Amino acid sequence: MSVHKKYMQRCIQLAKNGLGTTYPNPLVGSVIVYQDRIIGEGWHYQAGTAHAEVNAINAVEDKALLSKSTIYVSLEPCSHYGKTPPCSDLIIAKGIKRVVIGTIDSFAEVSGRGIQKLIQAGCDVIVGVLEEECKQLNKRFFTFHNKERPYIILKWAKTRDNFIAPANNRGERAPVWITEAPAKQLVHQWRAEEQAILIGTQTAIKDNPKLTLRNWQGQQPTRIILDRSNKVPENSHIFDTNAATICFTEKSIKNNKPTNTEYIIVPFTQDLIPTICKALYERGIQSLIVEGGTKTLQSFIDLNMWDEARVFTGDKYFKNGNPEPKFKATKHSQVQIGNDLLTTYQND
Repeated sequence: MSVHKKYMQRCIQLAKNGLGTTYPNPLVGSVIVYQDRIIGEGWHYQAGTAHAEVNAINAVEDKALLSKSTIYVSLEPCSHYGKTPPCSDLIIAKGIKRVVIGTIDSFAEVSGRGIQKLIQAGCDVIVGVLEEECKQLNKRFFTFHNKERPYIILKWAKTRDNFIAPANNRGERAPVWITEAPAKQLVHQWRAEEQAILIGTQTAIKDNPKLTLRNWQGQQPTRIILDRSNKVPENSHIFDTNAATICFTEKSIKNNKPTNTEYIIVPFTQDLIPTICKALYERGIQSLIVEGGTKTLQSFIDLNMWDEARVFTGDKYFKNGNPEPKFKATKHSQVQIGNDLLTTYQND
């Protein structure tokens, strides 16, 4: 591995610390190197706080070394004033002459401008070190701005005989678990990393899920429910005050509206999924986990509106029931989580 790749890998590692807390901003990590030694490093913690480059520069004890150092950053330094001043201006002001960047920021207010400003100031700029890895790091941010929809993750658990739910739920409003505790905890971690989680009417009625963080620390995702005819009981967990909820429906709610719930009236036609994605985009939601039943999952798959799928296979058999959705995709990885197998797919 080259020296540049080694330090860019560290930038990526640092940036991941902000997953789930930087929205609507991207994940960014930065290190400052003097004579093949890291003298400062940092990452972006939260929107409105200092960016990664600022934290890395502030971490350098001897500021006199900055003019002789190289700064590495996973994403192009910003060139515009937002809640914080431009990082490209700070790099120039501190006299840092060598800048190594993972990838250009495709966000319109930044794209290429930070790099141009650095070059015009006489900086030696290298772009594209571990570029694909840096793009993957900000897959949510780039998808949101380039496709004007959230990054969509499909998630389900299936039995060894490929069912995601039994034929009946014994009349109980509770989920039938396919996976075990380690997988459940991982799912709660995922919820902390993404901004929203979506289910359909039948899942809400049969399983009565809370869709909140209980086995992990972090910000609660916004809960999304598809409830065409307002069939989901008002006392369902999804309408409690533990997290915000958005309900897509065809019928207006006149009375007893839960205080935490926004109702969006839309026609339940073949354009439902694009309409939902547009509404979430307008509300600044960059990432979405779809955790519904077969019908809900299949509706996203059939329209090719998904980016990755995370599929658990539990050590159980149902023999009959609701089958898993049908799709074709590239297998990305496979790992054992306790007694459960997690397979991830990418929509190329």
